[in-house]
Amino acid sequence: MAIRNPVIPTEITVHLGPPNEEAKNITIPFQEYIKNVASSEIYPNWPTDAIKANILAQTSFALNRIYNEWYPSQGYNFDITSDPAYDQNFTENGQFFENISQIVDETFNNYIVKDDQIQPLFAVYCDGKNSTCEGLSQWGSVELAQRGLSPLEILKNYYGEDIKIIFNAPVEANIMSYPNFPIRLGYSGDFVRILKLQLNRIGENYPAIPIIEDDTVFFTTDLEEAVKAFQKIFSLPQTGVVDKSTWYKIKYIYNAVKQITDIYSEGISLDEATLIFDKELKLGSTGPYIRTLNYLLDFISYFDPNIPFVGLNETTYNEKTEQVVKAFQKEYNILETGIVDSNTWKAIIEAYDQTKKTIPNEYLIYVDEFYPGIFLSKGMQGEDIVRLQNFLYKICEKTHEIPGVRVNGIFDSLTEQSIKYIQKKYNEEQTGIVTPIIWKIIVEWSKKSAPPIKE
Repeated sequence: MAIRNPVIPTEITVHLGPPNEEAKNITIPFQEYIKNVASSEIYPNWPTDAIKANILAQTSFALNRIYNEWYPSQGYNFDITSDPAYDQNFTENGQFFENISQIVDETFNNYIVKDDQIQPLFAVYCDGKNSTCEGLSQWGSVELAQRGLSPLEILKNYYGEDIKIIFNAPVEANIMSYPNFPIRLGYSGDFVRILKLQLNRIGENYPAIPIIEDDTVFFTTDLEEAVKAFQKIFSLPQTGVVDKSTWYKIKYIYNAVKQITDIYSEGISLDEATLIFDKELKLGSTGPYIRTLNYLLDFISYFDPNIPFVGLNETTYNEKTEQVVKAFQKEYNILETGIVDSNTWKAIIEAYDQTKKTIPNEYLIYVDEFYPGIFLSKGMQGEDIVRLQNFLYKICEKTHEIPGVRVNGIFDSLTEQSIKYIQKKYNEEQTGIVTPIIWKIIVEWSKKSAPPIKE
C-alpha cells in the first residue's frame, strides 16, 4: 500500500452562515475559495512573504476541515462555513485583489503539516490587533516579513519548529470516506482496518469499548461487539452494522479524542494514513479481497455472457481483472474506469446477491455450494455456518484428516482449527477465516475421498 498525502480538492462546498443555521450552500473551485478568503482577511499592500504565510495558513485550515470531514461527520452536507467565528471569512461573489490572486495561483496546492503527522495543520489565526489566539497573528506576520523572515520562518514562529510545507500536492476530486454501503460481519477491506484503528483509539477514552486485537481486513465478531458498544455509548441503534450515521459518528469521536482540529493535535501518523487512503482496488493491488472480487465476478460472469471469466486464483489485480471490471461496469452503466471504487463494489455485491436469487432451476441443486459472499469467522452463527460445517463433516467422514467439526451453526474453536489446518495444507495464511479460495477447497474436498490438487 502506497502512502498518499492528502489531495487538494477540485471543489469545496461552503455553507453561507453558521453551521447550525439554515443558509445556502455553494460549491466552488477550491482555488477560488482561497482567493476569496485571502482577499477578505488580508491586505494586498502587505509584504509578499506575509501574504504567502497567511495563504498557507488559510489553505491548511480549509484542508484540515475537508481531510477530517469535520462537518460531514456531524451530519452536515458541506465542507466549511463562511462564518469566521467557526471557520474563515468568506463573502459570496467577493472581489479578489490581483496580487493575492496571483499568489494563490502559485501556492494553492501547498499546505502545512507537523513533521510526524500527515493531516493538514489546523492553522488557526487571528488579526493580532482586535483579537489574539494561539496561532498566527496576521499583523504580526507583517512585522516578521518586514524583518526579512521567509514564509516558513514566519509560520514556525507561530506554530512551532516542527512544521514543514508540503509542496505541489495533487489536485483531485474530493471523495467521501464512507464506502457507500453498510459494513457488517463477514465483510473485508481497508475500511474495516480503519474502523478497528479508530475504535481502538476511541476505546482509550471510552474503556467500555472492547479492544480489537487483530488488525486484519476482516470484519469479525470482535469488531461487531466493539461497534455495538460504541453505538450503545453514543445512543445509536445497537445493530453492530456500520451504516453511514455510525461511520461518521465514529469519525467525529475519533477526531475529537485525537484533537485533530487543534494546533497541538495528537495527529494522524503515516501508518494510519496508509490505511485511510487505500480505498480502491486497481491495477497492481494485492490482498485477500482480490480473490473475493474475482469469485464474485466469476459467479456473475457464469450467468452473464457479456462479462468475461477472470479466474479465482488470481491474487493480483492484473490487466485481466481490469478488463473484467470494465466489462462489468459497462454492463451495469458505471463509468468504465477499471477501478473498483465504493460504487463498483456496491454494484458487484448487489449483482452477486441478485444472481444467486435468480439462477436457473437446473442449478438449484448446487445452491449450497455457492460462496455466501462474506468472510466466515469464529463467533459467527447461522445457515452459512451450517453449510460450512456440513461440508467439513463430509471431509471428516471420508478422510478423518481435519481436526473435526460439530454441525451446530456456530463457528466455534473446533471449526476454526479445521479451517486453519486446511489453510496450512494449502500454504494459505492461517487466519481461521473462510475466504472464497478456502470455501472452494472445502466444497471440492467434501465431494472426494482425497483433497483437491493444490493449485
